[in-house]
Amino acid sequence: METIQRLEVHDEKVLNWARELIEQSPSARMAGQEVVNAVRRNEIWRGDECLNLLAPEAPTSPIVRKLLSAEVGTRAAEGHIGSLQRWFAGTQYIDEIEALCMELLKKAFNVNYADHRLIASMIGNLTVYGTLTEPGDTVMTMSQPVGGHSSNRSDGPAGIRGLKIEDIPFDSHELTVDLDAFAEKAKAIQPKLVTLGASMTLFPFPIREMADIVSEWGGKIYFDGAHQLGLIGAGYFQDPLKEGAAVITGSAGKTFSGPQSGIILWDDPDLTQGITDTIFPALAATHQVNRVAALAVSAAEFIEFGKEYMGQIIKNAKALAKGLNDRGISVLGEHKGYTETHQVIAKVGEFGGGYEVANRLAEANIIVNKNLIPTDRPEDWDKPSGLRIGTIEATRLGMKEKDMDYIAELISKIVKNEDQPTNVKKKVLDLRRDFNTFHYCFEE
Repeated sequence: METIQRLEVHDEKVLNWARELIEQSPSARMAGQEVVNAVRRNEIWRGDECLNLLAPEAPTSPIVRKLLSAEVGTRAAEGHIGSLQRWFAGTQYIDEIEALCMELLKKAFNVNYADHRLIASMIGNLTVYGTLTEPGDTVMTMSQPVGGHSSNRSDGPAGIRGLKIEDIPFDSHELTVDLDAFAEKAKAIQPKLVTLGASMTLFPFPIREMADIVSEWGGKIYFDGAHQLGLIGAGYFQDPLKEGAAVITGSAGKTFSGPQSGIILWDDPDLTQGITDTIFPALAATHQVNRVAALAVSAAEFIEFGKEYMGQIIKNAKALAKGLNDRGISVLGEHKGYTETHQVIAKVGEFGGGYEVANRLAEANIIVNKNLIPTDRPEDWDKPSGLRIGTIEATRLGMKEKDMDYIAELISKIVKNEDQPTNVKKKVLDLRRDFNTFHYCFEE
């Protein structure tokens, strides 16, 4: 009998470890306990002992965490709010939860419309493409070396929709759109939609000017604010809808600091039917009502504390960037004040590259991620030249600018091989013992 070769895209060593552990467990219950043990190990290490500087992560508040395990998470809620539009009876309290969430989101972002049913932020991208484009349409999005994300490229929702994707011209020095080159290219190809979405995001985009250009042929601007959403709501970043974007999507789990999921926002009533019909029944049915409740409380906390919280995030990012740059680790955007968001992008090619340096830092309990920078090629994805560093979690733990300078010193010691990871790890553990309480949220 011919043996079929197994194909795995995941790390075979890790899968084999799990397979062997399951096979050696005396019972299914014991195998299940191993999952609990892994969760607990992660909670202790990442939650209590590490300095988490990942830009896409934020710790949720204690109340939000409790809601994520609430009983309502076992309940289904297909349809729109209101008993006539539900498939199931008995959803009156779920209607209350969802209505509160929706109205709190509208208030938090000062918009006419918001939807809470996107169980992942990339479903927001697909919602927009499903609503505002047809297969074969031309769209313009940002390429990955200059900050673009796969969600808007051929290997993500834009590609799944069957769109023709063209690059938005980008100024790699100013780290924003090259407006003159954009105008020339856009007028030549007349894209149906222009997506401003970047996972490496430091400075605002010329949305108003871009919207004026594409309006000549009825084109629209879509702002994928996955990373900037909290900054937008707090008024520290640009306001895309007020500047001409048709719709905003974003992650609830980054600067907004809610549960991992997506949010979509818009003002134009003419888009409402199309967007909501695309969300349900096309993309979301049972959309985790426990998560909706958690998102609602996150929105309430944001309304209460978001201005102060987001402001400190940006101050911390600027201080961290300066601390690194002053220590000989080049940071993008120095001539513009380094950043206007929660992100710092360090160039570490001369120190071994992003992959190697990120793993050395992890040995010292400092968590960052490797990242492409504009001088990299798309094929450098596995081993790029940059690091992306974020200040969301450190800020929520109460750290301020002086702490960022100390963190820059710890990072520098590892990046430049001036100290051993074991020594720096001890200092990280000492630092975390001083900062173990969440701020900018309601007390339980």
